[in-house]
Amino acid sequence: MSSTLIDSLRKQCGGPRDGALLRFSLGNALLGAGDHAAAIEEFRHAVSFDPHYSAAWKLLGKACLAVHDEAGAAEAWRQGIAVAQQRGDKQAEKEMTVFLRRIEGT
Repeated sequence: MSSTLIDSLRKQCGGPRDGALLRFSLGNALLGAGDHAAAIEEFRHAVSFDPHYSAAWKLLGKACLAVHDEAGAAEAWRQGIAVAQQRGDKQAEKEMTVFLRRIEGT
């Protein structure tokens, strides 16, 4: 099922529905399928469409961590925390703060 979803979402990329939500959804599906490198690429597309998409920053960090890119994960979460603070998204801010502390060892 996830490969069908991934294929369907990929077909929409570059079309009129392409945007942060589509790329976030594709990244999330890829992350769930274990294709972390492709997920990172899609989450990066999502935040390029909408730099204020805190959920995309959060999952970008998780995908980076899955490929052992702690620096990339930390940077994504720092960006995400700043965005979440600006938007008043307290839950996302708390989650990313916890993730960041874990990899920084604080």
